Amino acid sequence: MPRDLRRVARALISVSDKTGLIDFARALTGLGIELISTGGTCKAIADAGIKVQDVSDVTGFPEMMDGRVKTLHPKVHGGLLAIRENPEHEAAMLAHGIAPIDLLVVNLYPFEATVAKGANYDDCIENIDIGGPAMIRGAAKNHADVAVVVDVADYAAVLEALQANKGATTLALRQRLAQKAYARTAAYDAAISNWFANAIGETAPDYRAIGGQLAEKMRYGENPHQAAGFYRTPESRFGVSTARQLQGKTLSYNNVNDTDAAFECVAEFDPARTAAVAIIKHANPCGVAEGASLREAYEKALRCDPVSAFGGIVALNRRLDAEAAREIVKIFTEVIIAPEADEEAVALVAAKKNLRLLITGGLPDPRAQGLTVRTVAGGLLVQGRDNAVVDDMNLKVVTKRTPTQRELIDLKFAFRVCKHVKSNAIVYVKDGATVGIGAGQMSRVDSSRIAAWKAAEAAKAAGLAETLAKGSVVASDAFFPFADGLLAAAEAGATAIIQPGGSMRDDEVIKAADEAGLAMVMTGHRHFRH
Repeated sequence: MPRDLRRVARALISVSDKTGLIDFARALTGLGIELISTGGTCKAIADAGIKVQDVSDVTGFPEMMDGRVKTLHPKVHGGLLAIRENPEHEAAMLAHGIAPIDLLVVNLYPFEATVAKGANYDDCIENIDIGGPAMIRGAAKNHADVAVVVDVADYAAVLEALQANKGATTLALRQRLAQKAYARTAAYDAAISNWFANAIGETAPDYRAIGGQLAEKMRYGENPHQAAGFYRTPESRFGVSTARQLQGKTLSYNNVNDTDAAFECVAEFDPARTAAVAIIKHANPCGVAEGASLREAYEKALRCDPVSAFGGIVALNRRLDAEAAREIVKIFTEVIIAPEADEEAVALVAAKKNLRLLITGGLPDPRAQGLTVRTVAGGLLVQGRDNAVVDDMNLKVVTKRTPTQRELIDLKFAFRVCKHVKSNAIVYVKDGATVGIGAGQMSRVDSSRIAAWKAAEAAKAAGLAETLAKGSVVASDAFFPFADGLLAAAEAGATAIIQPGGSMRDDEVIKAADEAGLAMVMTGHRHFRH
């Protein structure tokens, strides 16, 4: 037998996810492989009429302490870690009655699923696997001799190798399985450590681990020369990671990034109160609106920047209906994402074969806590999600003029959207719709001027004589360091401003607002988004 092949004579199986277990176990015994197993796994295999030995008969010890101790024994770990053809290891195995284990099949206690369903502290602790990770790491370390399987998706590949190589595995397969094994235990420990940090209120633990499971290998990243993959984390949050793609091409790296931005933005609008639509391009909103129906909201959002909307992402906060779908498909759109969709709407979208339609099952909670992660050279920046919501803020009127009720409603709308625009961010809003957005500029006054220009261009596209910014309100994601940005908004036709405040020149800015006859409120909350 070639040196890279290792015959499998004995396998230990211990799984919480029993998908495909019986067929796999039966196929292994059909190849003459002896089976050892634990607890419920052993019972399931035996009940299927397949010969299996309980691990307690191997170790000479019963399961104890509510199953916490069953595989933590030299006869298990020695069988996994012993280097074959090493005289000292062979002598130790012979002296202590340790038989080799050539194949380990383990999937771990469902800790992530337990947390996701909202289990209490003690239940989460009990679903932390100890013996499983210990065996997995041991088998993976000794992959020169032992194959380790942590994913039911690999059963077929293992059987194929065994059948093709007369009951043996190849080194290449064992290496690939070992790499996955270490990644799985790392992701598992990351989920546990992050849950633990949250449970005890530790916001910046000394060590921070981030883990995920591959959802999709992508053709490339932001650019064709960059490799990429989409990984799901244990976080339970409606969005791209929970979505069913009903049709269309595979999502690209940029599609996923932009679609996530769109859905998080539209989730700021309570579907019980209003229909809302967000159109996103390059992770920035180019139009957001609410209306009596999704169609009305979409038409208002599209009016803000119909040029940029071409090839964009459309996110909805309610079930996609046929009326809205009929409008959306009139221009080229990359992705539509919604909590649900009517059958007629699905059929209308299906006529555009390349248009992706994603159904998430719900909306993310804008108030929910969570982590966001960004890489820098040699490190990670980890922070809590921006879960501040304008409806929960104590708005302070700082000008002589108080905003009207209509202005106040639009001011809150504008600040919701501003949270999702790259800083420096300026957002003009009128009648529940954005009419001009300035994003990502190096100076706030430039963002203000760009937003005003966008509003004028949108008016031209709509055949209107005056800018859409006339009679609008304006939101700024951070304070105005000088009065120039505010004055640019006033010159464009804005009548009211919402901003965080906190500048050394707040008094100067307030005075300028009073002189221009503007109403201004301060939120005390900044929404930088970089």
